[in-house]
Amino acid sequence: MTDRFDVLVVGAGAAGLYTALCLPEHLQVGLLNKNTLPVSASDWAQGGIAAAIAPEDSAALHLQDTLAAGAGLCDEAAVQFLVEQAPACIDSLVKMGVAFDRAGADLALTLEAAHSHRRVLHSADTTGKAVVSTLTAKVLSRKNIQIISPAFALSLWLDPETGCCQGISAICGSTVKWLKAPAVVLATGGGGQVFAQTTNPSVSTGDGVAIAWRGGALLRDLEFVQFHPTALSKAGAPRFLISEAVRGEGAHLVDGKGYRFAFDYHPNGELAPRDVVSRAIFRHLQKTGEPHVWLDLRPIAPDRLRYRFPNIIQVCADWDIDVFNAPIPVTPAAHYWMGGIVADKFNQTSIPGLYAVGETASTGVHGANRLASNSLLECLVFGTQMSLLQVEEGKLSTTVAGEDSGERIAKSIGVWEIVAIEKLRAELPNLVWQSAGICRGEALLADAIDRIEIWRREFASLPLSQTLLNLQPEKTIDYLPADKYTSQILRNWGEVGNLLDIGYLILKSAAFRTESRGGHYRLDYPLTEPDWCRHTLIQNDRWYKSAVKS
Repeated sequence: MTDRFDVLVVGAGAAGLYTALCLPEHLQVGLLNKNTLPVSASDWAQGGIAAAIAPEDSAALHLQDTLAAGAGLCDEAAVQFLVEQAPACIDSLVKMGVAFDRAGADLALTLEAAHSHRRVLHSADTTGKAVVSTLTAKVLSRKNIQIISPAFALSLWLDPETGCCQGISAICGSTVKWLKAPAVVLATGGGGQVFAQTTNPSVSTGDGVAIAWRGGALLRDLEFVQFHPTALSKAGAPRFLISEAVRGEGAHLVDGKGYRFAFDYHPNGELAPRDVVSRAIFRHLQKTGEPHVWLDLRPIAPDRLRYRFPNIIQVCADWDIDVFNAPIPVTPAAHYWMGGIVADKFNQTSIPGLYAVGETASTGVHGANRLASNSLLECLVFGTQMSLLQVEEGKLSTTVAGEDSGERIAKSIGVWEIVAIEKLRAELPNLVWQSAGICRGEALLADAIDRIEIWRREFASLPLSQTLLNLQPEKTIDYLPADKYTSQILRNWGEVGNLLDIGYLILKSAAFRTESRGGHYRLDYPLTEPDWCRHTLIQNDRWYKSAVKS
């Protein structure tokens, strides 16, 4: 494996795969995937991709709906770009072979919450899988893309003189090494695993945001987390997401008595914005004392149900729930992170040579609350922009494969370190869920920040952390024994460190914003304040407000 590339793409979900495919084909691309292909939140996406392609719909209406969901914090120019480019991206996927559902000769469209028109394209209820599997096949056929797997990015490699990003350090198997490239794209997805209740897969540990923060990049709006209202709630079962599309098709949200309580909280009931429905469930459960509410799919015609939601039917059946005869027990769970690394229309971050695409980025298209099915769309629209990337001729990689001029060091890992890392991983998500979940308050946030600061210091004092956090460029460490178990320990160390960092960032940001807006709700500041119609900005250890948005 060569250690030098023209572009390094970190992450192999929809954003990373599509970015790699869109990069100019004369560039040598390294695609880092910490798992085997494909395992990502994109792969789990059920609902679909939003695009205004129906005759009665328009980009202007899609824009209007997105801005309304974003609660005043969307960048209108970015949203306009997103919605105007949407049809072309759908066309690109169709030409690649993504098998979207059809209504006769036309692409089938469904309705999701806060959309004014049916504009969500889908492939049954496994749209993400259909997209990711198609993109994966295309990536595997491209000779200029080298998949580096399993590989876990640790830190940015910045030029000490110019401050430009020139690569990363990464765990490749049981070896920690440096990979060089004049352009690095972070496309690592969200950080839902920092919450005890999440619809995200185990790989969603906020790696890109944590890496960028430690490198000094500008971050934005990390307090805005979208809690999906309807995740399967059954003992022993994962928090499997029950797509919002089922409510768009007519499913009802009811309590234990069969009462459709969502209308008590918003006139649109089950089809209100996600943050509204999640809080409605949270409050209703507090009022009734019940452990969960119910999602009743029986109002949907059985044939329609079988056609649209075969995967949901099967997963529920695996947990002894017959959706044709009984409702599904559901509760909210952390689902999507609106904030991220500040990136412009071309995905450029505040660090030259560093780019961010997808959920890792904050491009301004989601504001304080993402409109349903705009997430996969963002991956495609902004991934396409990487086709415009220009790498200076003098910076193109010339190193032959296998060249290694750095110092090699052999190390081992203590058993007590492994135990300490596992303990932190088990305790952190409960702390963040209890203090920065659906409803937040000053006292719980302050206590949680104190606790996580202690944990971060404990983590930094581990010998493994002391070695890897202070690793000098172009030095290589071989951890022994060089086996799969050692590789997993190293990755777990890296993920725990990132989770501690993003947990800290979310908690501090949630304490900083003294109002309620979009995905951020403060019990002690329940109102949306005009003076807070501004972004939370974070760089290094400084939190500050942007100018008030007009």
